[in-house]
Amino acid sequence: MTAHVIRNEDLVRVPWKNGHGTTAEVAAFPEGSGFDTFGWRISMADVASDGPFSLFPGIDRTLIVVEGEGIELDVEGIAYPLDRTSPKLSFSGDDITTGRLLSGPIRDLNVMTRRGQFRHRTRFVESGVALLAEETCAAFLVPLDGTFDVTLGSTIHSLQALDTLMLDATQDLILLSGFGRAILVEVAPETSA
Repeated sequence: MTAHVIRNEDLVRVPWKNGHGTTAEVAAFPEGSGFDTFGWRISMADVASDGPFSLFPGIDRTLIVVEGEGIELDVEGIAYPLDRTSPKLSFSGDDITTGRLLSGPIRDLNVMTRRGQFRHRTRFVESGVALLAEETCAAFLVPLDGTFDVTLGSTIHSLQALDTLMLDATQDLILLSGFGRAILVEVAPETSA
């Protein structure tokens, strides 16, 4: 079991796949993979204007608003407002999607997994114990506000808002202490039924 803290201020901005903005890649597998070759990818995007989203055929996506008032996503003609009360949406990267800001710029967390290879689950957690699914191969914890201390065995990792703790192996539980909410992302291999 290894854990690695990725500081928000150390993230490097790269162009979106469609060239209409930038994103900061938090982690991707395999390491060094591009937009068309990743098995899974976690990133943060700053959205400053309305416009189309990049198409990602064969990818399952979850978008979570982490800063700002919100965005309305139009996914294949159906509008989904994402704001402080309902900040996340899962959808297919195959779908034609556009975004309209509700009131100024936002920052969002994007979780993407390649269908048939990996799947993901996202949930909001608070101070306490978070149990990970048995099949989890990688997990990410991102505090939304305030600071969190994460205890793994005898090691404590301190996180500020929008830092990421990456766990790159199966771990049964995470002990969280702090105030506010965090996002827990779990990635698991896709298994055939």
